[in-house]
Amino acid sequence: MTYKVDFKTVSTVGLETSPVAEALAGLRANEARYYWNKYKHEFVTIPANDDPETLAWVEKILAERDMKFPYKPLEISSFEVDGIKMAYVFYENGLAVNVMYTLEPGGKRAVGFKLSDGMEIPAEFEGKFKFARQKSKLAGTIRGSFFVIKGEY
Repeated sequence: MTYKVDFKTVSTVGLETSPVAEALAGLRANEARYYWNKYKHEFVTIPANDDPETLAWVEKILAERDMKFPYKPLEISSFEVDGIKMAYVFYENGLAVNVMYTLEPGGKRAVGFKLSDGMEIPAEFEGKFKFARQKSKLAGTIRGSFFVIKGEY
């Protein structure tokens, strides 16, 4: 089932099993608002089980930094906008991973991590990443970090 994310009325649809469902839904809505304001793109998610190819692509890129998450992926979004391939995975523990992969050679390519308000920093990140804080009306405090992708995917 696809879900068009509404950033005006935040909903936990698809994220109900998360212990931080409200904050994760706010984070997802925050991303939807960004893509609407910047590109007029409607942010749509689907259950993670419905898109194993995108999940495998994200996991392959994460392996570049020896990262494999034991968390349950709940939702995925995958789209192309302005020459950039984007993929999002929203995990049950409140983690959101996004891949920004410019299709043109030499373009910007990075993996972003966002932690929902109320979740602890996962053990996989301790000592490896520093998180910047961002306030959001939709998501409370978002903690984010990233790494630059070195390989070709």
